[in-house]
Amino acid sequence: MNLPVVGAVLVTLTVGGGLVLARQRYVVVTVAGVSMLPTLAAGDRVLVRRSALARVRAGDLVVSRPPAGGRWDAMTLPTWLIKRAVAVPGDPVPGHVVLDVPEEPGAPVPPGRVVLLGDNPDESLDSRFCGYFRENQIVGVVVRCLAHGDPARSQNTTRRKDTSSCRT
Repeated sequence: MNLPVVGAVLVTLTVGGGLVLARQRYVVVTVAGVSMLPTLAAGDRVLVRRSALARVRAGDLVVSRPPAGGRWDAMTLPTWLIKRAVAVPGDPVPGHVVLDVPEEPGAPVPPGRVVLLGDNPDESLDSRFCGYFRENQIVGVVVRCLAHGDPARSQNTTRRKDTSSCRT
């Protein structure tokens, strides 16, 4: 048996397996539209960690599938949306915006649901129009800005709790 060949094969399999696992866990998304200005602009690229609703925290940027039905059916929507989670299960329903949800402001967000809003409310279709997003619509959480549509901008964190954002 030729040990260098066996070693090379093992290294190749290990690296290849790692890439497959990374691909299943992470996805790169290119932002389209202006609903997340000033945080994200069209052409920005973000790294998204695929994760369940249980890992989403208020303030996170979340990638989700658009809701089906209602006003959304007549619109041409992208495959995925990027919005900010403003309330997760158990959090109070926000009262600072009018949402299309049955609960009164202050009531807890039901299990398996999340309130998502765009940072640019005048240009965002979000929970104000479609109510809660469901757990099965959540793709994952933005963990990093990789590149900006305008390379002159720098990259920072994506949490509103921090003093910085993806845009500077």
